[in-house]
Amino acid sequence: MQRSIINQRPLAAFLYIVFFTVYESLSSIYLFLPPMLAVLYVLFSRALKEEDTIFVLLVSFCLVVFEAEKGYLIFSTIIYFTLVYKFIMPKLEQNFSCNYCIKLSYVLLAYIGFFIYSLIISNIFLLPPPSIDYYVLYYMVIEFLIVSIL
Repeated sequence: MQRSIINQRPLAAFLYIVFFTVYESLSSIYLFLPPMLAVLYVLFSRALKEEDTIFVLLVSFCLVVFEAEKGYLIFSTIIYFTLVYKFIMPKLEQNFSCNYCIKLSYVLLAYIGFFIYSLIISNIFLLPPPSIDYYVLYYMVIEFLIVSIL
């Protein structure tokens, strides 16, 4: 049986996962490579908006790889991104008509919001608090440029 050219989605999904896993490993070694947290949030929110279960699972797996690589609690980014998507972003999209302002809020909520969320979770469960450094500003600028293209 021959594979249809149109049905290449599972193969592409597998390649994206492999590429992201290699990229995430390289971003831990080379600090000039951003971790793509805001890009993952944009992809996660688009998958939820389109109700694409396979793509939600794909992005969720990439988020779990991100958490494992950076040392965060498992499923913390998925829970945070779901809360932001359901409760915060509808209010921001309702109040702002500027497309770039909304995309900037994606990046700010992905980095600064996740840091505050991790800080609250670490205080609740008596874990060591997360740290933040100046590279985050560089990552936010680079990822804002990438999110603006998406």
